[in-house]
Amino acid sequence: MALEPITGGFTMPVALASPGDGTGRLFVADLPGTIRVIGADEPFLDITDRVVDLRSGYDERGLLGLAFHPQFAENGRFLVYYSAPLREGAPAGWDHTSRVLEFSVSTHGRADPDSERVILEIDQPQANHNGGSIVFGPDGYLYIPLGDGGGANDVGRGHPPGGNGQDITTLLGKILRIDIDDEKPYGIPEDNSFVGREGRDEIYAYGLRNPWRTAFDAGGEHRLFAADAGQYLWESVKIIVPGGNHGWNLREGNHAFDPENPYESPQDVPRTGRRGEPLVDAIIEYPNAGQPGGIGQVVIGGYVYRGSAIPGLVGRYVFGEWNRDGARGDGIIFAATPAEGPNEMWEFTEIGVAGSRTVGAYVLAFGEDADHELYVLTSKSRGPAGKTGRVHRIVPS
Repeated sequence: MALEPITGGFTMPVALASPGDGTGRLFVADLPGTIRVIGADEPFLDITDRVVDLRSGYDERGLLGLAFHPQFAENGRFLVYYSAPLREGAPAGWDHTSRVLEFSVSTHGRADPDSERVILEIDQPQANHNGGSIVFGPDGYLYIPLGDGGGANDVGRGHPPGGNGQDITTLLGKILRIDIDDEKPYGIPEDNSFVGREGRDEIYAYGLRNPWRTAFDAGGEHRLFAADAGQYLWESVKIIVPGGNHGWNLREGNHAFDPENPYESPQDVPRTGRRGEPLVDAIIEYPNAGQPGGIGQVVIGGYVYRGSAIPGLVGRYVFGEWNRDGARGDGIIFAATPAEGPNEMWEFTEIGVAGSRTVGAYVLAFGEDADHELYVLTSKSRGPAGKTGRVHRIVPS
């Protein structure tokens, strides 16, 4: 394939979304706090003054998610997920507060900053593992992926015994599912997994470490895919099962995990959670740079390709790697083929880039337009500094 440059001048573009309003516009969220329409001069929304101060060398906080309401063409509503300074009343010593906000479009076609409505606030004990790629599902509900609170091993300040991922009384380490069209600030779908029993009603699935970029398949069974960034040994991609326990921190990918010895995978792999529930296996797993033969450093979630420009990719899951092992800013793009059996792993291969052979920059995220063609968002900087961020369209070579 080839990467066709579309636009640049971003710092760290981490989300691309189409509003589905028939205009063909593409909106890009930049980590420091702006949203721009490709081809427009002025920002669509600028909330840099509300985002927590970022560290220029490396930071996982910032403006992390953008989702348009399914009826955006009629109501002009959209949502963002970002890292704000720690709110008043939050636990002392914690790092920041993640916020999900709704905005509306003004009569001038840009976001109205005064239309802000707070949907949800989640206090975060550490700066990393924030998830944040909010998305509306085919059911019209809003899905919110959240990391385990940060740090390492899902232990320490803000992490209960056994970790946030396995604790169904906290929202951290989960994928939430809420109804923003019902009660204020949000309602709970009646068929959410823990409604009427122990556990937070908002939880759709749990056992996640840091689901960095999630997306629904636009075709097939419309399954939800999540790339779960690993600890020191394994990266993985998971198909999210409603009510499912996806393993962390009992497992890292499909391997056993021991928080007291995270650099070695125990031999005995747990098959059930702490309440006896079965653990959901990842569909893709690979060794990361923390072990010999590792491929790269962080898995980047993508999309099942449903476009028409590249017939050979149809039905395959296109995802990425932030930076290949031993490189300084050279991500990887993969294509995974669905397994034939229900309990088999998906096979995947690296896709070469015509001309340069490699991406030549950090891969931050993927995007999908209204025609289901795919885009790659990159930056040559490891952290939120400079203007090397670019958006590329995936096209035939």
